[in-house]
Amino acid sequence: MTKSLKVIFFGTPYFAMPVLEALLKNGYNVSRFQPQSLKDDRFFEEFKSLKPDLCVVAAYGKILPSRYLDVPKYGFLNVHPSILPKYRGPSPIQTAILNGDTETGVSIMKIDQEIDHGPVLASREFSISNFQFSNHNELAKGLFELGAKLLIEILPKYLNGEIKAMEQDHGQATFTKTFKREDGRINWSESGDKIYNRIRALNPEPGTWTTWKGKILNILKTELLICDIDNKPGLVIKLNGNVAVAIKKCYLILRFIQLEGGKEMDAQSFINGHPDFLGSQLD
Repeated sequence: MTKSLKVIFFGTPYFAMPVLEALLKNGYNVSRFQPQSLKDDRFFEEFKSLKPDLCVVAAYGKILPSRYLDVPKYGFLNVHPSILPKYRGPSPIQTAILNGDTETGVSIMKIDQEIDHGPVLASREFSISNFQFSNHNELAKGLFELGAKLLIEILPKYLNGEIKAMEQDHGQATFTKTFKREDGRINWSESGDKIYNRIRALNPEPGTWTTWKGKILNILKTELLICDIDNKPGLVIKLNGNVAVAIKKCYLILRFIQLEGGKEMDAQSFINGHPDFLGSQLD
């Protein structure tokens, strides 16, 4: 059935690629389009002319007009990076990191006319705490690799009518927002976990930042070192050969930073050119 099934894939970021690759590897006949707008009548007519049996969506980032949903025989399936109904909307991965969740997961759901509202075919948990990552894109890659495996596992059963989609508990739904540049401002008085999670959640975009000598200093990659200290939050020091910032009860090791108007560099290279960075206070 896989070779005769006409599948159209909707996905944009690079971490959606595992889903597309898994479909192709398993013999599905996949077409992929990147229209400027789904409101374009010409594209809709072209879409209909392909007579797709199934559409698969992964990290597409656009709302599908309702007229598309009834075209494919088996509807639209979305690989969503959370355990629905938790974390609907544009930023489920970033929100899970920001909230300090230790677990998340992926859900395969049928798309309806509301955002992340459709019935769920299958879901699988994923341990955030056991996965090494420095930004949300790295976690996204792991989640979509898991989602790709789950999709391939359930597709034959779904197409044969052996899986019943389960309605979500809409009363338990939580919604995420699109993060903006101002969300990335670091408050050095927060706990180390909160600051570290903010940096991982909001990089590479919209980014996290502080100010130094009146300029924006982008904080790109860090590590958290827990210890019992009583320093002034935001104080930059040298710690065991590393450049670190004191926070409540811990240190944040700076790995990569970028001063406004400059290029990204490792923290040690930065202090070679800015020795007064050590001992200074970040705002």
